[in-house]
Amino acid sequence: MLLWLFKQLAGFDTSFLVVRYLTLRALLSVITSLLIGLGLGPVMIRKLRALKYGQAVSSYAPEGHAQKMGTPTMGGVLILMSIGISTLLWADLSNPYVWIVLGVMVIFGAVGWADDWIKIRYKDNAGLPARKKFFWTSVGSLGAGIALYWIANSQGNPIVTHNMLDLLVPFFKNISIPLSAIPFGLAFLAFTYLVINGASNAVNLTDGLDGLAIMPVVLVAAGLGVFSYLSGDIRFASYLHIPYVKYTSELVVICSAMVGAGLAFLWYNAHPAQIFMGDVGALALGAMLGTIAVMVRQEIVFAIMGGVFVMEAISVFLQIGSLRMRNKRVFLMAPLHHHYEKKGWKETQVVIRFWIITIFLVVLGLMTLKLR
Repeated sequence: MLLWLFKQLAGFDTSFLVVRYLTLRALLSVITSLLIGLGLGPVMIRKLRALKYGQAVSSYAPEGHAQKMGTPTMGGVLILMSIGISTLLWADLSNPYVWIVLGVMVIFGAVGWADDWIKIRYKDNAGLPARKKFFWTSVGSLGAGIALYWIANSQGNPIVTHNMLDLLVPFFKNISIPLSAIPFGLAFLAFTYLVINGASNAVNLTDGLDGLAIMPVVLVAAGLGVFSYLSGDIRFASYLHIPYVKYTSELVVICSAMVGAGLAFLWYNAHPAQIFMGDVGALALGAMLGTIAVMVRQEIVFAIMGGVFVMEAISVFLQIGSLRMRNKRVFLMAPLHHHYEKKGWKETQVVIRFWIITIFLVVLGLMTLKLR
């Protein structure tokens, strides 16, 4: 929006053309979303308290979680609003990838909002019925996959050295898994569905302690922002042997908005949390990260950088599977962060150590750019 406005003003003063630089708009996006989040945070906290939109705590939660009862939830609305406004202000709105990511954000955010609202309004821990949640998240993920498949096969989107529909294997220059070998993009669509929905649910499972989920989201978004910038520049893409994808550079603005909005939310979500993001934030943020990972063709690297999310999800699957098949627990409690709480770690210890792990994994993911 502002990019278009400044281009018009450049007719009167060429100094307005400075906003053409992607790096500047990315920095402005961080600042804008950060200020929006910090400024509106107290207002939203007061409003949610007045509406009594408080967090319900399960009787199975670890000791000490009872004191979180009543803490305002659905704070993800603040995060998504900050990201949306900042993106609309600073991104090139003619870029189709921008609208795909925003569409995923809206759909998954709406599913999460409905889930949170039902839990709070009707005191129903089950939330949104599983079939409705499955339907709408499938609409969001498959819709994104179909749009990406169409763009990949349309003219005017040159790809250098790699097929945009294939799964790249990190640490190797010319090795990929040929998803494009199956007609009509069925393998690509199925894989995209799994990545977006898997990331969405993994982030949601991680969101169980104060600040635990949001900082890894910030770090992974920053890492994907680097890949977006490099993949969108044909010179860098050719030099680093990664796909050149025509529209991805503009995703840097969205990733930057996620960083700013996430840091602003962490200001109020740090222990002891004044607000929780709820499903509205966790489902949407995870889906956005998964969508961006598919766009830049770095799904495996995304799994590496988001290793904390992966571990949390796997811990739940292992726990459920073991209980059903052997009637025995693998962990003291799942997801994984509760296991370490049960072992005696303080909440802040679990959170900060998981942050440190994520920093290491994001750096490892970025190393794949050169270690090939």
